[in-house]
Amino acid sequence: MGRPLRIEYAGALYHITSRGNEKKEIFLDDADRTKFLQILEDYHDRYGILIHGYVLMDNHYHLILETPQGNLLKVMHGINGSYTGYFNRRYKRSGHLFQGRYRGILIERDSYLVPLSRYIHLNPVRAGIVEKPEEYTWSSYPGYLNEKKGHEWVECSWVLSQFGNEKDKARRGYRKSMEEVLKTRVENPMNKLYGKTMLGEKSFIEKIKKMIKGKPISRDIVERKRLRENPLPATIMKTVQRFCEVTREEITLKGKKANTARKITLYLVQRYSGLNNEEIGRLFGDIHPSAISKSSTRLKEEITHNKKLSKLVAEIESIVKA
Repeated sequence: MGRPLRIEYAGALYHITSRGNEKKEIFLDDADRTKFLQILEDYHDRYGILIHGYVLMDNHYHLILETPQGNLLKVMHGINGSYTGYFNRRYKRSGHLFQGRYRGILIERDSYLVPLSRYIHLNPVRAGIVEKPEEYTWSSYPGYLNEKKGHEWVECSWVLSQFGNEKDKARRGYRKSMEEVLKTRVENPMNKLYGKTMLGEKSFIEKIKKMIKGKPISRDIVERKRLRENPLPATIMKTVQRFCEVTREEITLKGKKANTARKITLYLVQRYSGLNNEEIGRLFGDIHPSAISKSSTRLKEEITHNKKLSKLVAEIESIVKA
Protein backbone atom coordinates (compact mmCIF):
# COMPACT_ATOMS: atom_id res chain seq x y z
CA MET A 1 0.00 0.00 0.00
CA GLY A 2 1.33 3.47 -0.85
CA ARG A 3 2.19 5.91 1.83
CA PRO A 4 -0.19 8.85 2.24
CA LEU A 5 1.19 12.27 1.45
CA ARG A 6 2.18 14.49 4.37
CA ILE A 7 1.45 18.14 3.59
CA GLU A 8 2.87 20.48 6.22
CA TYR A 9 2.48 24.23 6.54
CA ALA A 10 1.87 26.74 9.33
CA GLY A 11 -1.78 26.69 10.39
CA ALA A 12 -2.64 23.38 8.72
CA LEU A 13 -5.59 21.49 10.19
CA TYR A 14 -5.75 17.68 10.18
CA HIS A 15 -7.97 14.76 11.06
CA ILE A 16 -5.60 12.20 12.57
CA THR A 17 -6.39 8.53 13.11
CA SER A 18 -4.06 5.84 14.37
CA ARG A 19 -4.97 2.19 14.89
CA GLY A 20 -3.50 -0.67 16.84
CA ASN A 21 -1.29 -3.13 15.01
CA GLU A 22 -3.42 -6.04 13.69
CA LYS A 23 -6.43 -4.10 15.04
CA LYS A 24 -5.38 -4.93 18.60
CA GLU A 25 -6.30 -2.73 21.55
CA ILE A 26 -4.02 0.21 22.32
CA PHE A 27 -5.90 1.24 25.48
CA LEU A 28 -6.40 -1.61 27.98
CA ASP A 29 -7.70 0.46 30.90
CA ASP A 30 -8.37 4.00 32.06
CA ALA A 31 -4.76 4.45 33.18
CA ASP A 32 -3.68 4.01 29.55
CA ARG A 33 -6.21 6.55 28.35
CA THR A 34 -5.18 9.01 31.05
CA LYS A 35 -1.53 8.62 30.06
CA PHE A 36 -2.32 9.27 26.40
CA LEU A 37 -4.18 12.47 27.31
CA GLN A 38 -1.20 13.56 29.41
CA ILE A 39 1.03 13.09 26.36
CA LEU A 40 -1.36 15.19 24.26
CA GLU A 41 -1.26 17.95 26.87
CA ASP A 42 2.54 17.79 26.96
CA TYR A 43 2.84 18.13 23.18
CA HIS A 44 0.25 20.90 23.19
CA ASP A 45 2.44 22.85 25.59
CA ARG A 46 5.81 22.02 24.01
CA TYR A 47 5.00 22.40 20.32
CA GLY A 48 2.11 24.86 20.32
CA ILE A 49 -0.37 22.50 18.66
CA LEU A 50 -4.11 23.12 18.92
CA ILE A 51 -6.33 20.10 19.58
CA HIS A 52 -9.90 20.83 18.47
CA GLY A 53 -11.22 17.43 19.47
CA TYR A 54 -10.36 13.84 20.33
CA VAL A 55 -11.95 10.45 20.87
CA LEU A 56 -10.14 7.47 22.36
CA MET A 57 -11.57 4.09 21.37
CA ASP A 58 -10.19 0.70 22.42
CA ASN A 59 -8.06 0.02 19.34
CA HIS A 60 -7.71 3.46 17.74
CA TYR A 61 -8.01 7.17 18.36
CA HIS A 62 -9.18 10.28 16.48
CA LEU A 63 -7.67 13.75 16.79
CA ILE A 64 -8.53 17.04 15.13
CA LEU A 65 -5.15 18.73 15.29
CA GLU A 66 -3.91 22.12 14.09
CA THR A 67 -0.23 22.95 13.67
CA PRO A 68 0.45 26.72 13.86
CA GLN A 69 4.15 25.94 13.39
CA GLY A 70 3.71 23.46 10.53
CA ASN A 71 5.31 20.63 12.50
CA LEU A 72 2.95 17.66 12.04
CA LEU A 73 5.63 15.02 11.43
CA LYS A 74 7.61 15.93 14.53
CA VAL A 75 4.48 16.13 16.69
CA MET A 76 2.93 12.84 15.58
CA HIS A 77 6.22 10.96 15.73
CA GLY A 78 6.56 12.17 19.31
CA ILE A 79 3.00 11.42 20.41
CA ASN A 80 2.86 7.89 19.02
CA GLY A 81 6.46 7.17 20.00
CA SER A 82 5.98 8.36 23.57
CA TYR A 83 2.80 6.35 24.04
CA THR A 84 4.34 3.22 22.49
CA GLY A 85 7.29 3.50 24.89
CA TYR A 86 4.95 3.83 27.87
CA PHE A 87 2.74 0.94 26.70
CA ASN A 88 5.66 -1.40 26.08
CA ARG A 89 7.22 -0.66 29.45
CA ARG A 90 3.96 -1.12 31.32
CA TYR A 91 3.03 -4.39 29.67
CA LYS A 92 6.58 -5.71 29.27
CA ARG A 93 6.35 -6.02 25.51
CA SER A 94 8.35 -4.79 22.53
CA GLY A 95 7.81 -3.87 18.91
CA HIS A 96 5.19 -1.82 17.09
CA LEU A 97 2.00 -0.81 18.85
CA PHE A 98 0.38 1.08 15.98
CA GLN A 99 -0.53 -0.26 12.55
CA GLY A 100 1.95 1.45 10.25
CA ARG A 101 1.89 5.20 10.03
CA TYR A 102 -0.96 7.33 11.30
CA ARG A 103 -3.46 8.67 8.80
CA GLY A 104 -3.45 12.46 8.51
CA ILE A 105 -6.14 14.14 6.38
CA LEU A 106 -5.73 17.83 5.59
CA ILE A 107 -8.97 19.66 6.42
CA GLU A 108 -10.50 22.92 5.21
CA ARG A 109 -11.58 24.67 8.39
CA ASP A 110 -14.56 26.71 7.17
CA SER A 111 -16.33 23.86 5.38
CA TYR A 112 -15.47 20.79 7.40
CA LEU A 113 -14.24 21.43 10.93
CA VAL A 114 -17.75 21.51 12.44
CA PRO A 115 -19.11 18.38 10.66
CA LEU A 116 -15.86 16.56 11.37
CA SER A 117 -16.01 17.39 15.09
CA ARG A 118 -19.56 16.06 15.18
CA TYR A 119 -18.52 12.93 13.33
CA ILE A 120 -15.66 11.98 15.66
CA HIS A 121 -17.68 12.82 18.79
CA LEU A 122 -20.38 10.42 17.58
CA ASN A 123 -17.89 7.57 17.19
CA PRO A 124 -18.79 5.90 20.53
CA VAL A 125 -22.49 6.08 19.61
CA ARG A 126 -21.89 4.46 16.21
CA ALA A 127 -19.87 1.74 17.95
CA GLY A 128 -22.82 1.00 20.27
CA ILE A 129 -20.85 1.86 23.44
CA VAL A 130 -23.20 4.65 24.57
CA GLU A 131 -26.55 6.01 23.46
CA LYS A 132 -25.56 9.66 23.79
CA PRO A 133 -22.11 11.13 23.02
CA GLU A 134 -21.96 13.06 26.32
CA GLU A 135 -22.03 9.72 28.18
CA TYR A 136 -18.62 8.77 26.82
CA THR A 137 -15.84 9.90 29.17
CA TRP A 138 -12.87 9.56 26.79
CA SER A 139 -13.94 12.19 24.33
CA SER A 140 -13.64 15.96 24.14
CA TYR A 141 -17.42 16.27 23.69
CA PRO A 142 -18.36 16.54 27.41
CA GLY A 143 -15.95 19.49 27.62
CA TYR A 144 -17.66 21.16 24.69
CA LEU A 145 -20.91 21.14 26.68
CA ASN A 146 -19.50 21.87 30.13
CA GLU A 147 -16.18 23.63 30.71
CA LYS A 148 -15.71 21.84 34.05
CA LYS A 149 -15.75 18.44 32.32
CA GLY A 150 -13.12 19.34 29.76
CA HIS A 151 -9.41 20.13 29.53
CA GLU A 152 -7.92 23.59 29.17
CA TRP A 153 -5.69 22.40 26.33
CA VAL A 154 -8.64 21.39 24.13
CA GLU A 155 -9.51 24.17 21.69
CA CYS A 156 -13.32 24.33 21.66
CA SER A 157 -13.68 28.00 20.80
CA TRP A 158 -13.63 27.90 16.99
CA VAL A 159 -16.27 25.20 16.63
CA LEU A 160 -18.48 26.74 19.32
CA SER A 161 -18.16 30.21 17.77
CA GLN A 162 -20.10 28.89 14.76
CA PHE A 163 -23.14 28.50 17.05
CA GLY A 164 -23.16 31.88 18.78
CA ASN A 165 -21.04 34.61 20.36
CA GLU A 166 -22.06 33.83 23.95
CA LYS A 167 -20.52 30.67 25.41
CA ASP A 168 -23.68 29.20 26.91
CA LYS A 169 -25.70 29.87 23.78
CA ALA A 170 -22.94 28.38 21.61
CA ARG A 171 -22.75 25.23 23.75
CA ARG A 172 -26.51 24.77 23.52
CA GLY A 173 -26.39 25.31 19.77
CA TYR A 174 -23.64 22.74 19.28
CA ARG A 175 -25.48 20.22 21.44
CA LYS A 176 -28.67 20.78 19.48
CA SER A 177 -26.84 20.23 16.20
CA MET A 178 -25.49 16.92 17.56
CA GLU A 179 -28.96 15.83 18.62
CA GLU A 180 -30.33 16.66 15.18
CA VAL A 181 -27.59 14.62 13.52
CA LEU A 182 -28.38 11.70 15.83
CA LYS A 183 -31.96 11.63 14.53
CA THR A 184 -30.73 11.08 10.99
CA ARG A 185 -28.09 8.91 9.35
CA VAL A 186 -24.66 10.19 10.36
CA GLU A 187 -22.79 11.22 7.22
CA ASN A 188 -19.09 10.47 7.13
CA PRO A 189 -17.25 13.58 5.86
CA MET A 190 -14.36 11.30 4.85
CA ASN A 191 -16.49 10.05 1.95
CA LYS A 192 -15.71 13.36 0.23
CA LEU A 193 -11.93 13.04 0.36
CA TYR A 194 -9.82 14.25 -2.54
CA GLY A 195 -6.82 12.10 -3.37
CA LYS A 196 -7.19 10.33 -0.01
CA THR A 197 -5.31 13.22 1.58
CA MET A 198 -7.54 16.32 1.59
CA LEU A 199 -11.06 17.30 2.59
CA GLY A 200 -12.29 20.64 1.32
CA GLU A 201 -14.02 22.63 -1.39
CA LYS A 202 -12.54 22.94 -4.89
CA SER A 203 -10.85 26.28 -4.15
CA PHE A 204 -9.09 24.76 -1.11
CA ILE A 205 -7.92 21.75 -3.12
CA GLU A 206 -6.53 23.98 -5.87
CA LYS A 207 -4.75 26.15 -3.31
CA ILE A 208 -3.00 23.12 -1.80
CA LYS A 209 -2.10 21.73 -5.22
CA LYS A 210 -0.41 25.03 -6.09
CA MET A 211 1.36 24.99 -2.74
CA ILE A 212 2.97 21.60 -3.43
CA LYS A 213 3.62 22.24 -7.12
CA GLY A 214 7.25 21.62 -7.96
CA LYS A 215 7.93 19.74 -4.74
CA PRO A 216 8.99 16.10 -5.11
CA ILE A 217 6.16 13.62 -4.55
CA SER A 218 7.40 10.13 -3.76
CA ARG A 219 6.36 7.36 -6.16
CA ASP A 220 4.82 5.37 -3.31
CA ILE A 221 2.40 8.12 -2.35
CA VAL A 222 -1.26 7.23 -2.69
CA GLU A 223 -3.10 9.15 -5.43
CA ARG A 224 0.02 11.18 -6.31
CA LYS A 225 -1.23 11.83 -9.86
CA ARG A 226 -4.32 13.62 -8.61
CA LEU A 227 -2.23 15.96 -6.47
CA ARG A 228 -0.22 17.32 -9.36
CA GLU A 229 -1.53 20.03 -11.63
CA ASN A 230 -2.04 18.09 -14.84
CA PRO A 231 -0.80 19.70 -18.06
CA LEU A 232 -3.55 20.55 -20.52
CA PRO A 233 -3.78 18.44 -23.70
CA ALA A 234 -3.42 21.66 -25.71
CA THR A 235 -0.15 22.43 -23.90
CA ILE A 236 1.18 18.95 -24.63
CA MET A 237 0.16 19.26 -28.27
CA LYS A 238 1.92 22.63 -28.68
CA THR A 239 5.10 21.19 -27.18
CA VAL A 240 5.04 18.27 -29.60
CA GLN A 241 4.36 20.66 -32.49
CA ARG A 242 7.44 22.69 -31.59
CA PHE A 243 9.77 19.70 -31.29
CA CYS A 244 8.45 17.81 -34.30
CA GLU A 245 7.93 20.94 -36.42
CA VAL A 246 4.40 20.03 -37.42
CA THR A 247 1.03 21.77 -37.37
CA ARG A 248 -1.89 21.03 -35.07
CA GLU A 249 -3.83 19.67 -38.06
CA GLU A 250 -1.09 17.12 -38.75
CA ILE A 251 -1.29 15.84 -35.17
CA THR A 252 -5.07 15.53 -35.17
CA LEU A 253 -5.16 13.94 -38.64
CA LYS A 254 -6.52 10.39 -38.59
CA GLY A 255 -5.40 7.47 -40.73
CA LYS A 256 -1.75 8.31 -41.32
CA LYS A 257 0.23 5.34 -39.95
CA ALA A 258 3.64 7.03 -39.86
CA ASN A 259 2.39 10.05 -37.91
CA THR A 260 5.02 10.05 -35.15
CA ALA A 261 3.96 13.43 -33.74
CA ARG A 262 0.38 12.18 -33.31
CA LYS A 263 1.56 8.99 -31.59
CA ILE A 264 3.78 10.93 -29.19
CA THR A 265 0.96 13.35 -28.38
CA LEU A 266 -1.51 10.54 -27.72
CA TYR A 267 1.01 8.82 -25.48
CA LEU A 268 1.82 11.94 -23.43
CA VAL A 269 -1.81 13.08 -23.14
CA GLN A 270 -2.80 9.66 -21.83
CA ARG A 271 0.15 9.59 -19.43
CA TYR A 272 0.00 13.10 -17.97
CA SER A 273 -3.27 14.94 -18.68
CA GLY A 274 -5.44 13.04 -16.21
CA LEU A 275 -8.09 12.41 -18.90
CA ASN A 276 -9.49 8.94 -19.47
CA ASN A 277 -9.25 7.17 -22.84
CA GLU A 278 -12.79 8.06 -23.83
CA GLU A 279 -12.13 11.78 -23.28
CA ILE A 280 -8.84 11.56 -25.16
CA GLY A 281 -10.55 9.77 -28.04
CA ARG A 282 -12.95 12.68 -28.51
CA LEU A 283 -10.01 15.12 -28.71
CA PHE A 284 -8.40 13.13 -31.50
CA GLY A 285 -11.32 12.69 -33.86
CA ASP A 286 -13.61 10.35 -31.92
CA ILE A 287 -11.30 7.36 -32.01
CA HIS A 288 -12.16 4.31 -29.91
CA PRO A 289 -10.76 4.28 -26.32
CA SER A 290 -9.02 0.97 -26.97
CA ALA A 291 -7.10 2.58 -29.82
CA ILE A 292 -5.54 5.01 -27.32
CA SER A 293 -4.15 2.18 -25.21
CA LYS A 294 -2.90 0.27 -28.26
CA SER A 295 -1.18 3.35 -29.66
CA SER A 296 0.55 4.10 -26.33
CA THR A 297 1.69 0.48 -25.97
CA ARG A 298 3.14 0.44 -29.49
CA LEU A 299 5.04 3.68 -28.88
CA LYS A 300 6.52 2.39 -25.62
CA GLU A 301 7.74 -0.73 -27.44
CA GLU A 302 9.19 1.37 -30.23
CA ILE A 303 11.04 3.59 -27.76
CA THR A 304 12.92 0.60 -26.35
CA HIS A 305 14.76 -0.07 -29.62
CA ASN A 306 14.75 3.36 -31.29
CA LYS A 307 17.29 5.62 -29.56
CA LYS A 308 16.45 8.68 -31.65
CA LEU A 309 12.73 8.39 -30.83
CA SER A 310 13.51 7.66 -27.18
CA LYS A 311 15.59 10.82 -26.89
CA LEU A 312 12.89 12.93 -28.61
CA VAL A 313 10.11 11.65 -26.33
CA ALA A 314 12.28 12.15 -23.23
CA GLU A 315 12.99 15.79 -24.19
CA ILE A 316 9.31 16.55 -24.77
CA GLU A 317 8.34 14.66 -21.60
CA SER A 318 10.76 16.71 -19.46
CA ILE A 319 8.97 19.90 -20.49
CA VAL A 320 5.48 18.46 -20.13
CA LYS A 321 6.22 17.24 -16.59
CA ALA A 322 7.83 20.50 -15.42
